[in-house]
Amino acid sequence: MKPGALNTAAGADARPAQPPTDSTGRGARGSLRTGLLLAALAAPGAAGLSSPSLVLPAVARELHTGPGPAAWLMSGYGLGMMLGTPLLTATAGRRDPRTLLLASAGALLLGVLVTLAAGADLGPLVAGRALQAVGAAGFNVAAFQLAARQPDGRASGVVAIGSAAGGTAGLFIGAAVATGLGWRTCLVLPVLTLAVLPAVLRGCAGPKPGPKPEPAREPAQDPVRKPAQGPGAQAPRRSFLGLDALAVPRFRAVAAVMLVLATVNFGLVYGAPRRAAALTGWSTVQTGAVGSLATLTGALLSWSLVRAAPRLGLRRTTGLLLGGSFTALALAAFGPWAPLVLLGAGASACVNAGGQGILTGAAAEAVAPQRRPEAIGLFNLVFLLGAALGPQLAVLAERIAVPGP
Repeated sequence: MKPGALNTAAGADARPAQPPTDSTGRGARGSLRTGLLLAALAAPGAAGLSSPSLVLPAVARELHTGPGPAAWLMSGYGLGMMLGTPLLTATAGRRDPRTLLLASAGALLLGVLVTLAAGADLGPLVAGRALQAVGAAGFNVAAFQLAARQPDGRASGVVAIGSAAGGTAGLFIGAAVATGLGWRTCLVLPVLTLAVLPAVLRGCAGPKPGPKPEPAREPAQDPVRKPAQGPGAQAPRRSFLGLDALAVPRFRAVAAVMLVLATVNFGLVYGAPRRAAALTGWSTVQTGAVGSLATLTGALLSWSLVRAAPRLGLRRTTGLLLGGSFTALALAAFGPWAPLVLLGAGASACVNAGGQGILTGAAAEAVAPQRRPEAIGLFNLVFLLGAALGPQLAVLAERIAVPGP
């Protein structure tokens, strides 16, 4: 079996052997370097989601509004990412990653300008944040598209880890920037992506990998993978959002697993710090510091999952991810001590980041090469759906556990 390839399942199509890398491992090192660059592309956008969290009370006071309306500076960003993922993938993303990167940069810059130019009105600030999120979503999709071109799954894993680390670090980077430069500056943290954009664009201009030879057998049950036959045949039409990838059972399966992992993880991002604070009496800053350290450690440890996935195979890796996610949920929800709660949060961050990297590659492999940009965008949309569902389900569970008066 090719080093770094996922052993997906028994009975999978035989694939032609890839040219082996040399004994010095230059191919693996090149994949790792590419992954690090693409992680730097995705991390600031993830940091933008959490960066205003600790300064929302100060923002609410200055804007003469309540904490609920001020929270739209975070909610609007999340909504923008959900909308931007299918929008940019289905338009600019169907051409090539370079076009997607340039379109994302335009949306991000427009959002930054609107945010900085907004006065004391909350509406323009939320609109500017949402526009930034559209650009951040495009950068995230482009990072995974480019990572999927690498000969193994390591680059996708590094991108997932970088995104998770950015979301964790954004909490404290935003607070530090707001302290030194004002709260409005922490609202435009995703602009840091533009520092690495030129290097990524130069990489897009390089030679693209040639098409793989067609396998000897083509499964008739996967219509997305079946090519047009005959000289007069037309290529099948692409759906606007890449929804035709859902016709492939393997894609549906890995997307469903990712939805579970993301929902549990982002539910614990909301619920675990609150429970730890209730058990210890820590302040918000203390809880955020310790909680972020736990989740960042988990995200970094997910690299071990990415490295082990080729050896374990997709089925066993999926079982490990789901088992780890539910164990983390049990620890965070029922652990009697704060260290157990934080251990659950860190374990969830580990399987979520590792699962995003591993399952993105599996989702891309499930469809034909010409369908992969849309498929990766749809897969990322599923991830963001979990990010939106998780906190809402955590709030619901909290209300059921502790009924109101």
